[in-house]
Amino acid sequence: MGFYGGFETFVHKLTEYHQNNSRIKYHVCCKANGEGSTARSRLEGIRYISADEFEYHHARCYSIKVWEIGPAQAYFYDVAAMNKCISVIERERIRNAVVYVLGCRIGPAFNGLVDRIHALGGEVYVNPDGHEWLRQKWSAPVRAYWKFSESIMVKKADKVICDSVNIEKYIHETYDTPAKRIQTAFIAYGSEIKDGREKDDRKFSAWLRDNNLEKGGYYLSVGRFVPENNYETMIREFMKSNSSKKFIMITTDNDGLYRKLENKLGFSKDDRIKFIGTIYDQELLSRIRENAYAYIHGHEVGGTNPSLLESLGSTDLNLVCDVSFNREVSGDAALYWKKKDGSLSALIDQADRLPEDKIEDYARKAKNRIREAYSWEIICDKYEELFLKE
Repeated sequence: MGFYGGFETFVHKLTEYHQNNSRIKYHVCCKANGEGSTARSRLEGIRYISADEFEYHHARCYSIKVWEIGPAQAYFYDVAAMNKCISVIERERIRNAVVYVLGCRIGPAFNGLVDRIHALGGEVYVNPDGHEWLRQKWSAPVRAYWKFSESIMVKKADKVICDSVNIEKYIHETYDTPAKRIQTAFIAYGSEIKDGREKDDRKFSAWLRDNNLEKGGYYLSVGRFVPENNYETMIREFMKSNSSKKFIMITTDNDGLYRKLENKLGFSKDDRIKFIGTIYDQELLSRIRENAYAYIHGHEVGGTNPSLLESLGSTDLNLVCDVSFNREVSGDAALYWKKKDGSLSALIDQADRLPEDKIEDYARKAKNRIREAYSWEIICDKYEELFLKE
């Protein structure tokens, strides 16, 4: 729960919204060490129970330690987390428990774990988190494993929660059989509408000075620095554009990909291209989003993407990679680009020339998308109905 990834933010918002709901009690497993571990120092209002347990937003949280053995640690963490859930259900004698698994990483162990939860009167829901098996960062054997694991978990789960209509459609087209239709529910990811650009924010002003930037003088992208988020295309196309503005990328570390793109594109010679690194201060990140001239969204794998929702709720103008998942979210509230040569650079030049009233129209449509379909209030209410089976 460091709140940089989508799942972490989701858990934060869900527990926050329901923290005074007497009908729901959340138990949350958190990674205690290694990549993706919970940054407890960033969580305000923690009540420590023991070295491995704490309470946050009235949710009982359990720190799960795993061997740091590279990508395989994700498998062992999820198995350990489900075993922890089983022990808590037994210890607390929880009736009608719902174990909600985020991601499809533990197929080989899943059937046995689900059977144990069923024996305790509980159910298991799974969120497949998009198409993990399409992510370029994985080798072919690993991608094959992800697909295999997904097939096991989707078929065994009591319900599959899809954060995208397109993901739900894919689940049914791929896994439904004449004998069994997969039980699914569509609940999107949530976001908020933010506009604090008129605030006298000294922290944001200092950030602008430190990075030699001005309000409205930069394009922005926020996300994990991985190939399927199309940083190569975004950087190459921005370098081709005639824009006098900067292109700011707030990303996770990935030295290998950075060196690869530098060798291929030579972006360090273009003083408009700036890598900022990670920013965990959510208020500062909100000011950065709100004051960008436009947001460039390159994600093409997965369902409802948190970064896109946050940009629609914060940034007036959004330039979005044209794939079905993104169109489903943005509708007519964004401009779209293809990965083909010249598409994004032409759109950037077009965006630079847009009149103010046109930008305001896109901003209004973007905020309406969040207000009508993706607010955290709407999303958390849907989860309450789901968990309470109302």
